[in-house]
Amino acid sequence: MIRDVLLAGGVAMAYASQLEIPGAPFGISELLLAVWILISIGRVLAGGRLEATPALSIFAAFWGIMAFALGLGLIVGMLTSVQYMDAPVHDMIAYLLLAFVTCLLAADPQADRHLRRTAWWVIVIANACFVFQLALGFGLLHQSGVNPWFWDRFTGWSDNPNQLALYCALFGPLALYLSMTTSNMIARTFGIVSIVLIIYVGRLTKSDTYLLTIVITGLVFLMLRVRRWVAVGGRVTLGRQISLLLLLALFPLAISATPYVLAETSTVENFAKSLTKGEGGEATAETASLRINIWTNALGKGLGSASLGLGPGPHVDRSVVTKEFIDLPFEAHSTLLDLYTQGGILAVLALLWILGIAAISAWRARLDALVALALSIGIFGFPHLVIRHPIVWFSITLCLVAGQRKPIGATAGARSR
Repeated sequence: MIRDVLLAGGVAMAYASQLEIPGAPFGISELLLAVWILISIGRVLAGGRLEATPALSIFAAFWGIMAFALGLGLIVGMLTSVQYMDAPVHDMIAYLLLAFVTCLLAADPQADRHLRRTAWWVIVIANACFVFQLALGFGLLHQSGVNPWFWDRFTGWSDNPNQLALYCALFGPLALYLSMTTSNMIARTFGIVSIVLIIYVGRLTKSDTYLLTIVITGLVFLMLRVRRWVAVGGRVTLGRQISLLLLLALFPLAISATPYVLAETSTVENFAKSLTKGEGGEATAETASLRINIWTNALGKGLGSASLGLGPGPHVDRSVVTKEFIDLPFEAHSTLLDLYTQGGILAVLALLWILGIAAISAWRARLDALVALALSIGIFGFPHLVIRHPIVWFSITLCLVAGQRKPIGATAGARSR
């Protein structure tokens, strides 16, 4: 139980970069994860059992490829460019910490049970922290050294609203998965209420990527649920036939309604803009322009290294040089492009491989909420750097471990035969 709570705290509070430990070079999340690793290793040394699971094999292969790609990139970077070692060391420590966490989790003989219990604790801790941060944001409480707003965007305990938005984007599908796979009505109600709170906090961040993520994953999740609901067990009932006919009727209905939709285009457009940062105006345009600039620079850096990368750390040149940031490199703010500049094409392929396997594992286990969770990582990771966040790797581990179980209904089907 203590291990589960420690891990949940390290995963759920990793965005809280404003909560610093006085005099320490690490944050609360890193401390909790390090303590969890030490306890887990101590349990093994005391006679605890490890198991060579398929998930462990996948993680061992992935981190082995990443170590080779990043090491090769670091050699290339030291031979061809100026290296600022503080950033590479920070990244290497983060990758090492995450490699230990994922491999120890995957090697646990009771990984499924521990991951599920930890996931519940993650949602409990996230909810409690969100309620407290909302109280800070609306002036009901005060916490020294914490500014919960970046202009009109909610940051809570994080330094960046997009960082908080990432965790909201993954907490939502995680709470949905837990509420869908529990038979306890109280727990299910708690999970559903958690989703409402998480979406509310995510919207306060005014992250365009968060909005895009929940819209796309929500639609994909609904399509998966309808597909499984119509075809479950191969039984054709009157209710399912009626539902299928209604779905088929939506297509001609949508075509017939097109003239009315076009007539209200301005209203729909204004509504869509109201949901985005800066209401789709100058702020959104400036963000897009900046992203294109740094992405182009990152692509050039990667190609300049012969697609071998330049090692851990940021490598993009800043378009605006100030006294504070003179000559310092910048991150591309895109997981794929940042990995491309660090470990080259090999690191990018390794990430796509393990994320694809995680999604396929959740699909085969018929866990639609986990498919949405893996999809959320992919969508949010395209315009943001997410690979160093513990919630991302906890989610991938959950998908891989859940994929080792038999699909829902498989046991019942075997018994009926």
